[in-house]
Amino acid sequence: MKKKRIVLFSHGQESGPWGTKITVLAEDARDAGLAVDSIDYRGMPDPAERAKKLIARMRDCRREILLAGSSMGGYVAVAAAQAQPAAGLFLMAPALAVPDWPPLGETVDAPAHLVHGWEDDIVPLEWSVDFARANGAHLHLLRAGHGLTEALDEIRVLFRLFLSSCG
Repeated sequence: MKKKRIVLFSHGQESGPWGTKITVLAEDARDAGLAVDSIDYRGMPDPAERAKKLIARMRDCRREILLAGSSMGGYVAVAAAQAQPAAGLFLMAPALAVPDWPPLGETVDAPAHLVHGWEDDIVPLEWSVDFARANGAHLHLLRAGHGLTEALDEIRVLFRLFLSSCG
């Protein structure tokens, strides 16, 4: 019997566990027959502490795990995937190289899809390009800012494609 998959969402620094993007993408994941959970990191400004919380949740999980993260949540998802197996990563404007945060390894052992906005004035596009290049990941550039909400319909299509590509 095949293990049911779960998508674990990690929100950004200034967001919450059920913000606009996560709520919509969680609905798409449920429609695809997946379980969903969104980790609540509010009141946790330290990305390393957030990653520890996600890793603990992953270790408790009895399902195949897909990780989805936005901004700081993208960093958290990559940090967790480097410590605990994941079946795939969906990263939105991931903050992967913030100077004051613990450095990440260059690669992950999971297929990755990244979405980044051309007009992102918070997280440099180059961070996503570098990560995608090092990991042979899919990189999708959209006409959007850091929040990506103006490209939500496109992100939904890309997220569904990610879900189907992960089995």
